[in-house]
Amino acid sequence: MKASKIKSSKFFSWHFIVIGFVLACAIGARLSRLCAKELSKTDFALGTLCTIRLLEGGNSATLAEAFARLRTIEDRMSVNKEGTEVSKINKMSGKEAVQVSSDTFYVISKAIEYAKLTNGAFDPSIGPLVKLWNIGESGEKVPSSKDILAAKALVDWQDVVLDASTNKVFLRKQGMRLDLGAIAKGYAADEVEKILQLARVKAAAIDLGGNVLVYGTKKDKTSWRVGIQNPESERGDYLGIVEGPQMTVVTSGVYERYFIENGKWYHHIMDTKTGFPVDNGLMSVSIVSKSSIDADALSTSLFALGIEQGMELLKRFPDAYAIFIDKEKKVYLSPGAEKVFTLIDKSYTLVR
Repeated sequence: MKASKIKSSKFFSWHFIVIGFVLACAIGARLSRLCAKELSKTDFALGTLCTIRLLEGGNSATLAEAFARLRTIEDRMSVNKEGTEVSKINKMSGKEAVQVSSDTFYVISKAIEYAKLTNGAFDPSIGPLVKLWNIGESGEKVPSSKDILAAKALVDWQDVVLDASTNKVFLRKQGMRLDLGAIAKGYAADEVEKILQLARVKAAAIDLGGNVLVYGTKKDKTSWRVGIQNPESERGDYLGIVEGPQMTVVTSGVYERYFIENGKWYHHIMDTKTGFPVDNGLMSVSIVSKSSIDADALSTSLFALGIEQGMELLKRFPDAYAIFIDKEKKVYLSPGAEKVFTLIDKSYTLVR
């Protein structure tokens, strides 16, 4: 018997995030209840519902420019749309290099940096495994060992060749496939913030399908509060709150896209070594940082590495905090995370 579940739309296919704004005393209160005069827009972009809220400054043209930027990024980096730069790179794998925009080249370069840092636990060339498992799409099933081995042979970040002088990208082996799903939405959030800042928006909240970025001072002068999803509950049920003046929060978890076959749970975060979903006892990893692209990549990186190695990697990022949640309902915090995180679900245990 097989059951599958998807809680959010698919655009970038490596991981999806579920966290929400908690911006009033009552958990789950929406920004619209707090800021009657705010400008906001919700629309479909990057394969998910995106909401941008301007709490002070900006106008409808600002919102339009921000959403246009999101669609440009999608049209360049989506692995699931024909004609994107990433699709062209994949189509020409093993044949010739493809020249791309500075946007796409930067994101791929950043992804390769994380591949190096994690020794391949984070790998933007994960595409063949993602496509093989097809989690979240029709016909998903556990692949054969033969197919997994064949897909694994095409996953190697060291076979991604970058030429910074021409912005060209080449995949050495035919059949290789880039997937920027673990990093591109973070980049998009940072780019939207840049647009808002240039438009002199003094306070804003950006939610790209769960990738949350907030900055500025709210009119009621209280801190921003972002809820961390309880991985065992429905969307909007939070086990803890992250609070601060300016931050981005991104979570990678096993519960957003998965299927169950013969009683076993298979989620979408792939282990590049085994070719199977990562199986290290973790349910989710949340990253709190000032850079959304780093938070996006780090959430997947630390999930794949596990608690011990993940904590070690995070030492390289003094401005980032991590919240690990495991299957035994234990919550582990990286040093300093206790300053921004409060556990509110008493069925979980905070491990110090």
